[in-house]
Amino acid sequence: MSLPEELRNVRPAGPRTLGGAASTWFERHAQTLVGSLGRLARQPLATTLTIAVIGIALALPVGLYLVVANARAVTADLGDTVQLSVYLRLPTTAEQARKVARAIKARDEVGESVLVSPDEGLAEFRALSGIGEALKALAENPLPWVVKLRPAEGQDSAAAVEALAADLRKLPEVELVQADTAWVRRLHAILDALRQIVVLAAAVLALGVLAIVGNTIRLEINGRRTEIEVTKLVGGSDAFVRRPFLYSGFWQGLAGGLLAVALIEIGLAILEAPVARVAAAYGAAFALSGLAAREYLVVIGSGAVLGLLGAWLAAAFHLRRIEPRA
Repeated sequence: MSLPEELRNVRPAGPRTLGGAASTWFERHAQTLVGSLGRLARQPLATTLTIAVIGIALALPVGLYLVVANARAVTADLGDTVQLSVYLRLPTTAEQARKVARAIKARDEVGESVLVSPDEGLAEFRALSGIGEALKALAENPLPWVVKLRPAEGQDSAAAVEALAADLRKLPEVELVQADTAWVRRLHAILDALRQIVVLAAAVLALGVLAIVGNTIRLEINGRRTEIEVTKLVGGSDAFVRRPFLYSGFWQGLAGGLLAVALIEIGLAILEAPVARVAAAYGAAFALSGLAAREYLVVIGSGAVLGLLGAWLAAAFHLRRIEPRA
């Protein structure tokens, strides 16, 4: 019976020194690192399938994350569309209306404001309503002075807009304040739900990666059972026996992380032109944003860590059940 590959190049131990021990440790790990990579290369089909599944499992939550990130970028400027209409009481003179408009504009929560006179409001209504001829029969203008305003930057959340509207309603000259914040609340709720979905999907798929790597390592352990028994019979420790399987899981997880990044980049390249056409149809210029350099490293590192952890769990469980037979 031949010795396992890890034991074939082991040299007799000489006098132990700190430097020599460190050199031996690094040498053994380097041998196992390269050897595990070669062993994976000798099983191309199984290795490719495992890496593909890991890559897809990592790419799915990252893709969802990019959907949320790009959605937030698209809606970042939608706060500019949040408008409050402050209707003043009747009758209000022009001087009183301008005074109220200046007071409203001076508030920190207000970004910009426009005072609309009754005549301007009636002209706008006549142009948009389609009943301009009927409005000519009115004896007098029934519309009040109106202050139209937009919240300042950072003050456009649903809660902030409602708080501003409540304060404006307390002004004695104000009759009515209209603030449509329902869509803002719905938008924020949708984005919050999507963020939770991303976290949940990442957790579930991370468990899937652990299961995939663990099952692959289990099959590898079963296929090398005789070698493991021989290694233990000649005094190989559990850590020594476990080492090649850990590196095998590391390589598969690392390759899966690289594949996930490649899939994300391919997806962005495919969607870039259609998204640009949709944005152009609405008169906007928008480009999909990808991952930052740090996020690329996180994806690749996560794959390597999950592969290493899955291999350690599987090896720790299955190797305990293998004992050398005399």
